[in-house]
Amino acid sequence: QVQLVESGGGLVQPGGSLRLSCVASGSIFRVNDMGWYRQAPGKERELVATIASGGNRKYEDSVKGRFTISRDNAKNTVYLQMNSLKPEDTAVYYCYADAQRLPWEMRDNYWGQGTQVTVSS
Repeated sequence: QVQLVESGGGLVQPGGSLRLSCVASGSIFRVNDMGWYRQAPGKERELVATIASGGNRKYEDSVKGRFTISRDNAKNTVYLQMNSLKPEDTAVYYCYADAQRLPWEMRDNYWGQGTQVTVSS
């Protein structure tokens, strides 16, 4: 099994910063894309940012220029540096990993339990 554990959420004032981390552990042969989704109350889950194993990054339009996704392949860890936070960034943030447990197995998506980010004065 593959487990993803997020950390780094919390309460921050508008304009502040937070850094989320997510570690993938367990039986892992290869981790491909990793990334972050978020879900605000009453809204659907939306993609925030993704990063391929080779480093190619994609961002949702509203976070471009404010959020930076990075990863440490040796540690199977993905980070999300969030700067200039706005109240509309308030949501539960979920990390995911497109991973392969064994060489002969299919790839699958694995999810973390979510971490709350609240931006409020």
